[in-house]
Amino acid sequence: MQSTSTKTVLLTGGARRIGAAIARTLHQAGMNLALHYRVSTEAAEALRDELNRRRAESVLLLQADLRDTASLPALVEHTVARWGRLDALVNNASSFYATPLGQTTEAEWDDLLASNLKAPFFLSQAAAPHLRAVGGSIVNLVDIYAQRPLQNHPVYCTAKAGLAMLTRSLAWELGPAVRVNGIAPGAILWPEQGVSETAKAQLLSRIPLRRRGEPEDIARTVLFLLQDAGYISGQIIAVDGGHLSG
Repeated sequence: MQSTSTKTVLLTGGARRIGAAIARTLHQAGMNLALHYRVSTEAAEALRDELNRRRAESVLLLQADLRDTASLPALVEHTVARWGRLDALVNNASSFYATPLGQTTEAEWDDLLASNLKAPFFLSQAAAPHLRAVGGSIVNLVDIYAQRPLQNHPVYCTAKAGLAMLTRSLAWELGPAVRVNGIAPGAILWPEQGVSETAKAQLLSRIPLRRRGEPEDIARTVLFLLQDAGYISGQIIAVDGGHLSG
């Protein structure tokens, strides 16, 4: 297996929250990062500067709205132009908000499907030739709610269920040269829209480990799938404290 010091990774939604934890973990493992962001300019620039201080010229920032499908191949092209190769694509970027039945607009449907399903497909399509050339891999950030619906979030759950099937389908389409896997986080970070303390307690009571996870739990799983999982493809690993076991 090639040294991780030579790997180049395109990571979407990498400026904040779980994305930033993934970026730090992969960078610490010696990988170069093309770090995509949409609107979090300040956070993206701060993370780039932090990581480049540790290892010069190791992080490239790429701004794009993933809903603009025509702009997606350029993310791959800029990455390859910078380092001459692409070893991995991590589709982390995601929109998440409630869409109660009877109140959901077509724009909300389009937005949630675009960020959670459409963009990962077209980015994977653009990245495929470069990944094939080096025996690379794709990791998609799915969700446990792709398997177990979350009330008032039918569109988000549908999009993530589609991403789960896309993960399995791409494993067949891109094998044997490229491995494709997914990660289904459970309770890792509370939604930015806020959750009541009662709701938090109720959720944690249904998790065997009785606690939420940390972004680093997801980041370490991404690293495992990229670096140490040479015979794993078409799988979705739940990192959820056992939530789906109940």
